[in-house]
Amino acid sequence: MSAQGHMALAPMTPQQLEGYLWGAATLLRGVIDAGDYKQFIFPLLFFKRLSDVYDEEYQLALTDSGGDLEYASFAENHRFQIPAGAHWSDVRSHSVNVGQALQQALRAIEQANPKRLYGIFGDAQWTNKDRLSDTILRDLMEHFSTVELTVAHVPEDELGQAYEYLVKKFADDSGHTAQEFYTNRTLVQLMTLMLEPHPGESIYDPTCGTGGMLLSAATQLKKHGREYRTLRLFGQERNLLTSAIARMNLFLHGIEDFEIERGDTLTEPRFLSGDRLRQFDVVLANPPYSIKQWDRSAWLSDPYGRNTLGVPPQGRADYAFFQHILASLKPDTGRCAILFPHGVLFRDEEQSMRARLIEQDLVECVLGLGPNLFYNSPMEACIVICRLSKPLERKGKVLLINAIGEVTRERAQSFLEEKHMERIAETYRAFAPVPGFAAVATCEQIQVNNSRLNIPLYVRPEASDSETNVDSLKTVVDTWLSGADELRNSMDALLRDLEEVSLGNR
Repeated sequence: MSAQGHMALAPMTPQQLEGYLWGAATLLRGVIDAGDYKQFIFPLLFFKRLSDVYDEEYQLALTDSGGDLEYASFAENHRFQIPAGAHWSDVRSHSVNVGQALQQALRAIEQANPKRLYGIFGDAQWTNKDRLSDTILRDLMEHFSTVELTVAHVPEDELGQAYEYLVKKFADDSGHTAQEFYTNRTLVQLMTLMLEPHPGESIYDPTCGTGGMLLSAATQLKKHGREYRTLRLFGQERNLLTSAIARMNLFLHGIEDFEIERGDTLTEPRFLSGDRLRQFDVVLANPPYSIKQWDRSAWLSDPYGRNTLGVPPQGRADYAFFQHILASLKPDTGRCAILFPHGVLFRDEEQSMRARLIEQDLVECVLGLGPNLFYNSPMEACIVICRLSKPLERKGKVLLINAIGEVTRERAQSFLEEKHMERIAETYRAFAPVPGFAAVATCEQIQVNNSRLNIPLYVRPEASDSETNVDSLKTVVDTWLSGADELRNSMDALLRDLEEVSLGNR
C-alpha cells in the first residue's frame, strides 16, 4: 500500500478540475457507448479519491505521532479502510489483467467498509477485455494519476461541484435517458429554497437518482452559514448504478450521515418503521412521469395504507408516487415539493383523487414552470408543495404562481437565475396575490372548478389600460383554456381507447 509523502500543490481551479474529469471520459470515446461512461468513470474517480485521502491521513498521523508508522495505520486515523494490496498504487502497478486487479481491489475496499461502502462501486464488468482492454484501463488509470485528489489539493466543495459537472455532462451525452439521470439543478435549488430545511431535520427523496435533491438541502444550509452536517438524508433509487453514484456523490461532497437504499419505491419501500412507512420532515422528489408499467392491482390493497386518495389509472402512476410521499410526511412538520407534469393538475381520470387532496386541504402551493427546463425535452412542468399542517392563515387556501416567464435560455439549455428563484420564493413566503403572477384561491373556489388546479384558471393576465381589452382578453383566455382542456382530455381518452383496442386484437 502506498503511503508516501506528497508535495504541497496549489488547489486546482474549477475549470482545471472539470477538464481533468472530462478528459477521462474522452478516453472511452469510440470504445464504449456514451451512456455507459458513468459506470466506469465514477468508480475510478472515487477509488482514486479514497486512496489519496488515505495517504493524506496517513501523513498527518505520521507527523502528529513523530513518525510512528504503526500509529499512522490505525483505523481511527482514517475515514475509510484500504486493505493491503487494494490501494490505487497497487492496481496501477499491474500491466496485464488490470481489470481483474481493479475488480479485486474494489471488492476488498467494499468488504473492509461494509456499513458505508458495500456495493458502492457498482457492477461494471472490469474483466471484460473485449470491452475494456488492459491498454484502455492503463490509460484511464494514468490519466487519473496525473492529479493528486487529496482534500488539501481538491477540497470537498470543489470536488463535489466537479462531480456534479460530470453528472450533467453524462446526462447531456446520454441522450434520451438524461431526464432519469439528471434533474435541472436550478429547479432543485428552487424547491429547497421554498421548503427551507432546518438543521437536524430528516430529508427524503423516494426516487433520488444521483442524489442532487438531498445534496441541495445540505448546500442550502451551508450557503447561509447554518449547520448542515446534522441533516439526516434518506433516498431510494431503483437503478443499481444510479444509487451507487448517489452514494459516491454524497461522500465526495463531505456528507456522511445518509442512507441510500436500492429498490422500487412503489412495490418495495425500504424506509419502514415496523410495518408502516417511516416519516420525514421534508420530502423533495422528481418521480418518473406517468409510468405505465406499475403494479396497480397491488395498490388496491396496499399494505402500507398509501391509497388514501384512491387508485391511480394503470397508464399513469403519478398519483401513486404522490400518495407515497404524503404518507411519508411527519404529521406536524411534514412538507414536500414534487416536480410533476402539468397533467396532474387537471386530468379527468385523476379528478376524484385531486378532489380528496383539496378536501383534506393538503395542497399549499402550485407553481407553473417554463419550457425547456428538462434535458432533451421541451416539456413544461409544475412544482406542487404540500404541507400536512398548514399555518392558520393558509388553511383552506392554495397559492398558485405562474412562473412560465421566469427562465433564462443559453446554449440550448434553460435554467433559473438567482433573480427568478428569489422572486418565486418571496412570493411563496408572502402568500399573497401578485397581479399577473400569483393568486390565492380558496379550496371552495377550486372545488367549483371541478378541483382543477390549472394555473391560468386562477392567475389572470395583468390588467391593461383599457378595461374593455381586459374583459375581452379574459373571455378569450377562458374560452381557450376550456377548449384546450376538453381537447386534451378527449385526446387522452382516445389514446386510451386505441391502446385497449390494440391490446384486445393481439
